[in-house]
Amino acid sequence: MKFYDRTNELTELERIRKLSFADHSRMTVITGRRRIGKTSLIIRSVEETPTVYLFVGRKNESTLCREFAPEIARALNVFVPEEIRTFRSLFQYMMELASHRAFNLVIDEFQEFLNINESVYSDMQNIWDAYRKKSKMNLIVSGSVYSLMQRIFQDKGEPLFGRADNIIKLSAFDIVTLKEIMRDYRPEHANDDLLALYAFTGGVPKYVELFCDNRMLSVDEMIGFMVRENSSFTDEGKNLLVEEFGKNYATYFSILSAISGGINTQPEIEAALGGKSIGGHLKRLIEDYDLIVRVRPLLAKEGAQSVRYEIKDNFLHFWFNYFDRHRSLIEIKNFSALQTIIREDYPTYSGRILERYFKQQFAESHEYRDIGTWWESKDSQNEIDIVALRLEKNKAVACEVKRQRKNFKPELLAAKVEHLKHKILPKYAVEMRCLSLEDM
Repeated sequence: MKFYDRTNELTELERIRKLSFADHSRMTVITGRRRIGKTSLIIRSVEETPTVYLFVGRKNESTLCREFAPEIARALNVFVPEEIRTFRSLFQYMMELASHRAFNLVIDEFQEFLNINESVYSDMQNIWDAYRKKSKMNLIVSGSVYSLMQRIFQDKGEPLFGRADNIIKLSAFDIVTLKEIMRDYRPEHANDDLLALYAFTGGVPKYVELFCDNRMLSVDEMIGFMVRENSSFTDEGKNLLVEEFGKNYATYFSILSAISGGINTQPEIEAALGGKSIGGHLKRLIEDYDLIVRVRPLLAKEGAQSVRYEIKDNFLHFWFNYFDRHRSLIEIKNFSALQTIIREDYPTYSGRILERYFKQQFAESHEYRDIGTWWESKDSQNEIDIVALRLEKNKAVACEVKRQRKNFKPELLAAKVEHLKHKILPKYAVEMRCLSLEDM
């Protein structure tokens, strides 16, 4: 698949590189979940400029340095002393080089030093502080374990806290880019195919690339490609998260599985987990791991009791709902049965994801100042799928989301909107809409 999007990020990285080369060294941190395209972005941003690329594998420090030395020698056409066997010495050597010439240093999977030699970070801090102003290095570090990268650079007790000049968190492709990709790779696609790509990948570039490169871009083709023997999707969710959570991942997995299945309030989740208290787990899933969000009715106050939890990542939402929940079918290699379950459930499942799609589309239009769902905890009959407040004063949009427009009952939405206006939007002119597959 060709390189898509990332225009803003490339512009920013070019700006930083020029400053680093012309003025003095800068440190940029690029984070984001695995498969989001961090390495591809970085490599593209440093094209045609002198670059040292170091991948931190989980190896002995001396072994890593022995592998790094020829990479540095080749990239910069310099001699690297063979006796260098610590990253501290290697980094100091490169900073000294950068005092005489400008180049990029990319360190990928930077968080792995926590498993190799944690003192690398304090060593780097001391060397960076000593050489930064008198050298011209464009240092870019990236890592896929979000919680660890947060800790390394944003925990006040860590040596590299405050050292990053820029922190870029890479997100999934936006809807405009997904549409462009579908036009390029399947011009005859139906809107349902676009919705499936969004539902199954959430716009994560690696998953989109797999579908595109294998020309699997209809709903049925995507399901068949994901659910088969030796599919890379089968264990992807577990592989993504076990390193984040560590050995005690079972409770986190149970919480995410419950949320993906529609059990989305704290009391409901605790009941599903046998009465286990999960307040701390929910807090960490939000703040440390950035995997779920706390959702309140639109305009509800911060302390309001009406709270639901949602998985932010579409792929993980899908993976827990099907691959994790039906693990027994995968273990006995009954992939046809799992395909049938997903295909039969798809109209219902994708209907819920369609609501998420339109919320994202609203947000990307930059025409609204607040977007959400509205409901009353004691009266679920009054729930409205999307309520969005326009930038213009006292104007709002209330939307019912249906896969098929024929299922829309305008009189029901009108009654809900009257109730909404009475409760929280008394001075608003509220436009009513039905959003369906046709509106994608």
